[in-house]
Amino acid sequence: MTGVLLPVLAPFSVLHGASPPPRPPNLIVLLCDNLGFGDTAPFGSTVHRTPELDRMAREGMRLTHLYAASGVCTPSRAALMTGSYPRRVNLHRNARGGAVLQPVEPIGLHPAEETIAELLRARGYATAMIGKWHLGDQAPFLPTRQGFESYLGVPYSDDMTPREGQPWPDLPLLRNEEVIEAPVDRDHLTQREAEAAVRFIREHRERPFFLYVAHAMPGSTRAPHASPAFRGRSRNGPWGDAVEELDWAAGQILAALRETDLAEHTLVLWTSDNGAPRRDPEQGSNRPLGGWGYTTNEGGMRVPGIVWAPGRVPAGRECAELTTLMDVLPTFVRLAGGRLPAMAIDGRDVWPLLAGEPDARSPHEAFFYYNGEQLQAVRSGPWKLHLALAARATSTVGKAGGPRKAQLFDVTRDPGETKDLHAQQPEIVAQLERAAAAARVELGDTDRPGLGQRPAGWVSDPRPLRLPAAR
Repeated sequence: MTGVLLPVLAPFSVLHGASPPPRPPNLIVLLCDNLGFGDTAPFGSTVHRTPELDRMAREGMRLTHLYAASGVCTPSRAALMTGSYPRRVNLHRNARGGAVLQPVEPIGLHPAEETIAELLRARGYATAMIGKWHLGDQAPFLPTRQGFESYLGVPYSDDMTPREGQPWPDLPLLRNEEVIEAPVDRDHLTQREAEAAVRFIREHRERPFFLYVAHAMPGSTRAPHASPAFRGRSRNGPWGDAVEELDWAAGQILAALRETDLAEHTLVLWTSDNGAPRRDPEQGSNRPLGGWGYTTNEGGMRVPGIVWAPGRVPAGRECAELTTLMDVLPTFVRLAGGRLPAMAIDGRDVWPLLAGEPDARSPHEAFFYYNGEQLQAVRSGPWKLHLALAARATSTVGKAGGPRKAQLFDVTRDPGETKDLHAQQPEIVAQLERAAAAARVELGDTDRPGLGQRPAGWVSDPRPLRLPAAR
């Protein structure tokens, strides 16, 4: 199917004889930052109040086996934008070997990659990105060079601010490619993101649009930010305040779709880029999953997901089939009647699952858990094999874990990864080891590049993003 123009799918079409061709659906992704699997009521939280997401889940479908392609943000977001594993597009590490891109990096998403925004824009979609980008802060890598007609947001994580030993610029807020505020007021980021999203919806109600809202919160700071209306209101400190404001933001965006009569012409995916990181004391929750963000445990890479498309996605359903954020690109492009990228991708069209077709099954024979350059685990069906490793890579520069023996878990029955079944299932272990060997050839591992890897983008003279008067 690579490079083939796909028909607009009928579920969003109303055909009346010689009527004009059906308008393809509006498509929206709402992506939270570091939000845990168990941080909202639809996924088990009894601490955070999330009435808007409760309603969204009642009216839509919960994805309970949805995976980010990494436990950290830059690789995860690269996979979402390109439909490819981070190693395939060489954004699994930064220029210094760290886990994510930092300010004034020489690398970023290669301009030759075809992003979801570029593919939808080619179909006549209005495209906008709001929020945290984190795929390169140099001009060739900015959202406006990667298919988005407009951009408002921060180019990287909310904690990447000037400090001792890190002479970074003030955290900038960009409009398109110009810094309009630095340092940005982080307390009002979620509010401003929601307001910008609502404004975009109202202004583009007459044509198909793709809107990518990548919230900066709960974020990476030890004390997440929230506006005065939410600060101190939750039962879980600053983390809970941020989560409850994110719930409000989702409600504002869905309300705008209802008010503009676009609800039945729009598909919305709400999710997170990876699991909640470990904090002491705990802040976010990945329960009932085991482990934390920035790892290849279930809690690091399995993320909450709600799909909402009234009349098209069945209400009140749960999909427990394996899906990934890489699937967003081929699924959205198929719904828009667009073409898939000319280059190889790893995502698959999962519309049959989202539409609730009775015999639909995951199109993924295997899913691979990478930490940076290292393949650490593989899943197929219910089974997840943590591979035997002589030394385990971590998401911290210069640090590595010790050796680890192979372990096998049924993550449908044991999401906490507590009962090792390696000794009882030798055939399953052998099957997953063969899948891992094939992934090493195509995508690579610590000891080899992959045959299917493509280069990241590179600039030789990276410059900091600053207010125009300070340049």
